[in-house]
Amino acid sequence: MAWYLAGGALRMRRLQKSSLSSSSFYLARSIFNPLSSPPPPPPPTTTFYQIPIPNPNYSNTFTPTSEIFKCGCDFRFFAHISTSSVEEKNNDDGDRSKAAAAGAVVSTSWIDLYLPKHVQPYAHLARLDKPIGTWLLAWPCMWSISLAAIPGHFPDFKMMLLFGCGSLLLRGAGCTINDLIDRDIDTKVERTKLRPVASGLLSPFQGLCFLGFQLLLGLGILLQLNDYSRILGASSLLLVFSYPLMKRFTFWPQAYLGLTFNWGALLGWAAVKGSLDPAIVLPLYISGVFWTLVYDTIYAHQDKEDDLKVGVKSTALRFGDSTKEWINGFGIASISSLALCGYNAGIGWPYYAFLTAASGQLAWQIWTVDLSSRADCNRKFVSNKWFGAIIFSGILFGRISS
Repeated sequence: MAWYLAGGALRMRRLQKSSLSSSSFYLARSIFNPLSSPPPPPPPTTTFYQIPIPNPNYSNTFTPTSEIFKCGCDFRFFAHISTSSVEEKNNDDGDRSKAAAAGAVVSTSWIDLYLPKHVQPYAHLARLDKPIGTWLLAWPCMWSISLAAIPGHFPDFKMMLLFGCGSLLLRGAGCTINDLIDRDIDTKVERTKLRPVASGLLSPFQGLCFLGFQLLLGLGILLQLNDYSRILGASSLLLVFSYPLMKRFTFWPQAYLGLTFNWGALLGWAAVKGSLDPAIVLPLYISGVFWTLVYDTIYAHQDKEDDLKVGVKSTALRFGDSTKEWINGFGIASISSLALCGYNAGIGWPYYAFLTAASGQLAWQIWTVDLSSRADCNRKFVSNKWFGAIIFSGILFGRISS
């Protein structure tokens, strides 16, 4: 009897030791590696019933362990706990995925944080929180103004400031026109369905009033230029108003955008010189058009699935799997035109050093862009502000050294 009870006590101590060791192991692991999986639930508390005493008359009778340690619990309870915990984990993961998806659609910008509520829709309509469009519109202006500077001198800072403000206003006006004309299409495209007019935050009439306000401010800037520049600048409005319609009729709306966005290459020179020098400004203008075909074709690949659904056209759909070959050709044409422009302008050698660097930046975009990834297409598109900055730096230093 004594050896039998001693054996039972020994087995109980082994179970307790094993449980403590396991708990200590998982506790240590949770402290030093918080990303590891959580420890399993502790073993159920076992209720021991009275240990049957062997009959002295039957000394050879052996009582099985299952009869000694009878568990006073239902194991189906633990199966339910295990299943419930897995379901809760899956539900939690699903909630996190939904929250992440919602965050991808609705993003908070400085407009939502700092501007009054009634101003926010108008700021979003003008894309004030996405300055890349302003940069892409302003750089050809800055290139042209710098080329028109007197050799050995800095460009006219006041003129650059006027064109910078004009780029901001004209870009906002262009976005407003685009959203008013495309409001029926924007509601069907994932990337654009939350725009102020498409989502109903602003009525078309409110958008039209805001457009008039932007154009009025732009007119104030235009009137500060010479007469030749006023006529040339006003003529660009035909391109600005008609561009949003191009995607309905042609697979080349990106080329039309190039004609529109690079008008500043002509206007900047005219604002400084009072006339145009075709040998200089035409290669500059053409280089900008080809540059736009590169970056806006990359940008168009973000919406190619939605464009197919709603029936609008783009160079991304026109080129398809041959896109990289096409934009590689456009990139070569852009760099060649810039080189011809610099040669005709008699610009100094630093220009060509910067042009080489800009060629590398453009080649990096074309060769590394993942056209099936919206995020990477947008990343490469935004990087074109640096291409514009490199060309501007080359013109600036080249003109100073010439």
